[in-house]
Amino acid sequence: MDILADFVPDACTLPTADRPLRLAEFATLFRTSARAVGRVSPTRLRLRLDDDPAVTATARDLAARESACCAFFTFTFGDGGELTVDVPPAHAAVLDGLERLAR
Repeated sequence: MDILADFVPDACTLPTADRPLRLAEFATLFRTSARAVGRVSPTRLRLRLDDDPAVTATARDLAARESACCAFFTFTFGDGGELTVDVPPAHAAVLDGLERLAR
């Protein structure tokens, strides 16, 4: 996927061969479960996912694995399927890419 070159930072420790698979997981989650996407600030993205325990479990698992290789991400889960993703200003371009993927 060429989109990887656009926003995956050098700080990502996920092996290069695994990056397309991870990106595909995010794409599938967003395609099947994202109901709204809003950019709250340059460093904060808020998504409304299906309010379904299976979707929440999948999103939490994906967020935990992503945080393990890209420690600059902060994923916060709220009520009703809300997912907020924060990054430091130096990684705003990564959030831009994630937003493009979600839309």
